[in-house]
Amino acid sequence: MHTTLEWLSAMNSTKQIALKRVHTLFNLAKEVIHEDPEQAQRYIKIARSIAMRTRLRLPKEYRSLICKHCKRFILPGVNCRIRIQQRREPHMVITCLNCGRHSRIPLRGEKKQ
Repeated sequence: MHTTLEWLSAMNSTKQIALKRVHTLFNLAKEVIHEDPEQAQRYIKIARSIAMRTRLRLPKEYRSLICKHCKRFILPGVNCRIRIQQRREPHMVITCLNCGRHSRIPLRGEKKQ
């Protein structure tokens, strides 16, 4: 799996700068969400607009921190609930406490060969 730093070497300079700004804004949002959730949401909105303007796909670790429905910044334990369920196939259910929507992420074990 590629890390963010490995991506930087393969990108042009505009996308490198954009990815660094997005990374900085997400870190700022994580720091400030406890004191000022609206400021954290503003940072996320700016980060998304930078990514869209430069046609940069957000890394997976950042995409998982944004609600797919209301586009709000969600941080486990602060404004979202995470549960592990074993029905049919094991999966993780993330409930956004802003809009109440659920998103399910399958949990795959190691494949046997």
